Amino acid sequence: MENKFERTIQVIGTAAFERLQAANVILFGVGGVGGWCAEALIRSGVQHLTMVDFDTVNVTNLNRQLVATSANIDELKVEELRKRLLLINPEAQITTLPIRYSAETAEQFDFNYFDYVIDAIDSIADKALLLTRAAASSVKVFSSMGAGRKIDTSSVRVSSFNKVEGCPLARALRHKLKESSNSQILKSSNLLCVWSSELSSDRGTIAPVVGVFGMTLADLVIRDVLS
Repeated sequence: MENKFERTIQVIGTAAFERLQAANVILFGVGGVGGWCAEALIRSGVQHLTMVDFDTVNVTNLNRQLVATSANIDELKVEELRKRLLLINPEAQITTLPIRYSAETAEQFDFNYFDYVIDAIDSIADKALLLTRAAASSVKVFSSMGAGRKIDTSSVRVSSFNKVEGCPLARALRHKLKESSNSQILKSSNLLCVWSSELSSDRGTIAPVVGVFGMTLADLVIRDVLS
């Protein structure tokens, strides 16, 4: 086990790897996108991860969510994912908060305590609140737009929020932020988002697309640490 990160260190070097280990990350939402993101972070050497999600595993999650198995239906996603991540790196310091981030719970979070906030929330109201409050702190934020109803992994993009196009979730989020007069986020070039340029359809959601979204979010954290 002492050499489990040897190949990562060969690529990025010891000093960069130590910075990665020291990074303090909080992840909101560990479903389709968030679960893959969490695993990529832990496998890459991140040691300090807080995961926030109130939901339990449902049978409909089996087609795309890393955390879901036929053996853990109805169990809390954050607790099931924590078990898996500690099997990968038992030394990781993983905190789980099985609550919903909302207006009722937002005061519990001091974003200045963290280096990175990763947003993988589906609810528009909760997402808008999270991005608004995180933007008012010193933390760096990476956000997932809509991965649903997509099948083309080659259409996944990264850009600032003000350059996201054709995404129904981003469109709804812009409307919500305008309603609450949070125009600074709408104009911000600092909020990096993962999104897809593929036109949405009436299809469902599949594992490859949400996996690429989650891995890309983790990649944004890793590359920022290395830079």
